[in-house]
Amino acid sequence: MPRTTRIALAAGLALGLTAAAAPAVPVLAAGMTAASAPQAGPGDSAGASANEPVVESAGGSATAVIKNVTGRTLGTVRVERYDAKKSRVSVSVRGLTPGFHGFHVHSTGVCDAHSVDRATGSAFSSAGSHLGPGQHGGGAGDMPPLLAAADGTASASFVTDRFTLEQLGDANGSAFVVHAAPDNFAHIPDRYFHRPDAGGAVGPDATTRKTGDAGARIGCGVVKVHA
Repeated sequence: MPRTTRIALAAGLALGLTAAAAPAVPVLAAGMTAASAPQAGPGDSAGASANEPVVESAGGSATAVIKNVTGRTLGTVRVERYDAKKSRVSVSVRGLTPGFHGFHVHSTGVCDAHSVDRATGSAFSSAGSHLGPGQHGGGAGDMPPLLAAADGTASASFVTDRFTLEQLGDANGSAFVVHAAPDNFAHIPDRYFHRPDAGGAVGPDATTRKTGDAGARIGCGVVKVHA
């Protein structure tokens, strides 16, 4: 082999080895610096979307077993930390009549089916009022209603910042309650006029403002907070 050919071949091999050993240089979009470019971490997927929310696991959870007035289990609720300020609520129940049902957090962790509200005749009065603060519709314990299918099952999962695990597990405890009827969240437009109630109000009446006309408490579950 001619000497010049051997030199050229050696130089080419050396250049190829150098290129293979050098780290890949990312291609930056216009206006992006190396410091601002996203850095891949262990386990990152090449197909992962940059717009996907990042869920921070801060530990801790809470659970509740929902039972009706006869003690039959209707389903379960689980609450997990979503991030520093939010919680994810997951609920799955059965044995409901088809349609919407009010679903709330109540302020006391006692589900006594024999504790009946004299004014409404509803069981589970022991669970107290809705978790506060805030009036109905905007209170801490107000959650999306459950929509039961024709077979009586309902499930939902949502994220809320209206309460924390610490609030659920305070000195009084708390309870998840399922109601017999839909919840209107105390929203009665002014065009639906009615005669002034005992307090002189002509908008939502006292029952609507208190419970959203969600009706009797048909299921209740004491919240248990886990470390």
